[in-house]
Amino acid sequence: MKAISPWVATACSTFANTSVPFIYERLIGKHTFRVHATPDAVWISVSWSSCATMLFRAAFCADCSLNLLSSAQMPAGLSLQVRTLVGEMKVEIKFMEGGYPVLHYQTILTPGFDVTIPFWPRDIVIPAKNGTTAYPEGTVQVKQKGTRSGLLYLTFDQPCEGGVLYLQNLTALADYNEITHTSAAEVVGGEWPELGLALPVSFDHPLPAGQPVTINDAFVVFDEKAANSEAAITRQFLDLLAAAYLHLPKPDTHYRQWPEILEKSLADLQKHGCWTQVKGRVYLNAYLCDYKTPPEIMVQLAVLLPLVEYREWSKQDLPVIEQVKEGLPEFYNPDIKTVMRWLPAAIDNLDGEEEQKQPMVLDAWYLHHPLLNLSRLALMGDEQARKLFLDSIQFAINVAHHFNYKWPVFYKMDTLEVVKEETEPGKGGEKDVAGLYAQVMLQAWEITKEQQYLDEACKAADTLEGLGFDLFYQANNTAFAAKALLRLWKITHNRKYLDLSFLCLANVFRNARLWDCNYGYGKHFPSFFSQFPLNDAPYTAVYEEHEVFCSLHEYLALGDEEPVLPSIRLLAAEFIRYLIDRACFYCPPMLPREMLHEDTKTGEVDPDLWVALEDLHDGWEKCGEVGQEVYGAGNAFCIVPRHYFKLPGEDFMLYVDYPVADFCYKDKQADFRVKGDERMYCTLVMIRNNGRPLPAFRFALNGEPVTLISNVTDDGHAVYRIAGNQQVTINW
Repeated sequence: MKAISPWVATACSTFANTSVPFIYERLIGKHTFRVHATPDAVWISVSWSSCATMLFRAAFCADCSLNLLSSAQMPAGLSLQVRTLVGEMKVEIKFMEGGYPVLHYQTILTPGFDVTIPFWPRDIVIPAKNGTTAYPEGTVQVKQKGTRSGLLYLTFDQPCEGGVLYLQNLTALADYNEITHTSAAEVVGGEWPELGLALPVSFDHPLPAGQPVTINDAFVVFDEKAANSEAAITRQFLDLLAAAYLHLPKPDTHYRQWPEILEKSLADLQKHGCWTQVKGRVYLNAYLCDYKTPPEIMVQLAVLLPLVEYREWSKQDLPVIEQVKEGLPEFYNPDIKTVMRWLPAAIDNLDGEEEQKQPMVLDAWYLHHPLLNLSRLALMGDEQARKLFLDSIQFAINVAHHFNYKWPVFYKMDTLEVVKEETEPGKGGEKDVAGLYAQVMLQAWEITKEQQYLDEACKAADTLEGLGFDLFYQANNTAFAAKALLRLWKITHNRKYLDLSFLCLANVFRNARLWDCNYGYGKHFPSFFSQFPLNDAPYTAVYEEHEVFCSLHEYLALGDEEPVLPSIRLLAAEFIRYLIDRACFYCPPMLPREMLHEDTKTGEVDPDLWVALEDLHDGWEKCGEVGQEVYGAGNAFCIVPRHYFKLPGEDFMLYVDYPVADFCYKDKQADFRVKGDERMYCTLVMIRNNGRPLPAFRFALNGEPVTLISNVTDDGHAVYRIAGNQQVTINW
C-alpha cells in the first residue's frame, strides 16, 4: 500500500461507503457532482467512470465539529454557510457547462479569534475504491513551480481514463498573503493521491478575528477522454487550460502611451551608461554601466532588430542603428569561422566568475540566437548580416552533428569539450535548443534555397519528440521552436511537427503566471499572464517576455488557415494583450523607489532611466537585483509597429491590443481582422494627434453595422471594447 497522510485516510474512510449522504447533486455529461457536509469538511465528489473519482475539500474543520448553518441553491450551484472551530466559512460552489464541465468553489473564512495557520491540508484527494487500498493510478503532468500559475494537470491511467486541470486563482488569496506575510510560491502541488492547494504556513502574522479572507478559489476542468500519447496530452492540457481561463477572473487592462514610452526609451538608450568603447568602436552594454564585461553579440542584435523594425514602421532616421551595425563584423572569428558571443578584442576582460565568463566557453543557445537575428536582418536586405550569417552557419551545423542535436548547457567553442552537461542531474541539457537550431536552419533554407538546411531542420526537430513538459529550457527559445515547427508542418505536412509546435507552446503557457501578485511590492505593478525566462527562474524578465510576444505574433500569422488549436489562438492573443499592459512596469520610473533593490549584481540601476530592469520578483522581494538590462530595450520598439496603425493624411492613429491581420486603409475606411477568440475582448483606441478632435466613427463587425460606445481618455483618445476573432470596418 502506498503511504498516505491521515487526511487522505480520513477522507477514504468517510467515502468508503458509496451511499455517503449528499446535499446537492448535478450531472454534466458523464460527470456526476455531489456536495457533502461531513463532520470535518465540505466535500465535492466528482465521478465519471466506474473507477474515476475525485474529492475536493472546499471547507475544513480540524476538530470534526463542522456545523452547516445554511444552504441555498443558486442558478449555477450552491451557497453554504458553515461554522467550524476556527470561525465561520462561506462556501460558494458553481458548476458550469460548455465544452467541458467546470467546477468552481470559493471559500471565505471569517475567523472567530486571531488565528495562525501552521498547517492546512491540501484540497484534493483521489480516494481508494470502496474501502479498498487500491488507489486509481495516474500522472501529475504539471504542477506549480515557484510563483507561476497555481496549476495542476493530471491524467488518469488505465483502467480509469480522463484528464483534470485544476487552476487556483491565486489573485484571490492576496489578502491572506498580505496579512500573513506569506508568498503564493508553490502552494499548489502535492503527490498522488493528495494534491491541490495547501495554504502557506504562518506562525508570526495571524489572521485577525472578524476579518473575512479568501482561503480558496479553485477552478477545475474535467475531460473524460483518455490522453495516452504526448500529442493527446498536449492538446488536452491546452484545451483544459483555455477552458479554465475563460472562467478565471482577470484584471482589467489599460491603454499605455507606448509611443511616448518609446521616445523616452530611445533617448535613454543613447546615454553613456548603455555603451562601452573598444578600440575606437562603441558597443551596447548588456547592463547599465557594466564596463567590465566584454560586449556580447546577442546584446547588439537583440536591440538592433527591433530598432530596424521600428525604423521601417516610422520612416525615421535612427543613427543608433548604424552605430550598432558598425561593430558587428568585429565579433567574427576567422579561425573558428563563426561569430563569437564575446567581442574577441575584449575577451581578456572576462573575470571567469561564472562558467560562461571564460574565453571560448559558450552557453548552447547563445550560438543560435545571434544567427537567428542575423538571418532575420539578412531577409530584410542587410548584406552585412547575410555575410556574417552564411560565414557562420557551417560551424553551427558542425556543433549540432557533434552533439547529435542534443546540446549540453556549456561547451568550449574551439574543442567542443563539454563544460556543463546538464541543467540538473538527470535533467539533460538545453533541450529546446534543437527547436531554435531548426528555426536557424529554416532561415538558412529560405535565404539560400539549399535542401541541406531543410534536412537539418527536420533532423533537429525530430529530437524533440518524447520530451513532454520537460522540453522547456528558456522561454524565448521554446517560442522560437514552436514557430519553426509550425513552419515545418506547412512545408512537409508531417503532422508530428504541428503536434510538436503545440507541445512547445504548452511548455510556454505552463511557465506563465495566471494571477496578479497583489501583495507586498506586487501591489505596485501588474503581473497577470507574465512569463518566466527559465524553468527555475524566481523572477520574470522583459527580454524573454518580449521575444515570446514577437514569436506568438509570428506564430498566429503563420497559423492563419492552418489547424492551430483554438485554445492556442485564445491564450496567445491574451498573453499579447496583457504584456502590452504590463511591460512598461519593468522601467524604474513606473515603480516606487523603495521597491528597487539597493545592491545590484551587475552594473548600476538608475531609477530615472527608461531602461528595463531585468527582474520583477515575488511581492515580498525588491526588484532590480540583477540589473538594468540594456538588451531588453527592444520592448517598446516591438510593440509599437505591431499594434499602432498609421492612417496617412489623418490626424489620428489606430491601436488594437490584440494581434491584427490584413490591415487596409483607403478613403477614410480602415479594414482589419482581429485575431484571438470571440469569447474574449480586446481594446481598440482611436488616438488623436496634434491635439485635434477626433471625427465621428462608424463601425461594422463581420459586416454588420454596430454602435460602439467609447470611453474618452484625458488625452482625448477614444477607447472601445470589441470581441476577438472578427472582421472590423471603421468609417469616418
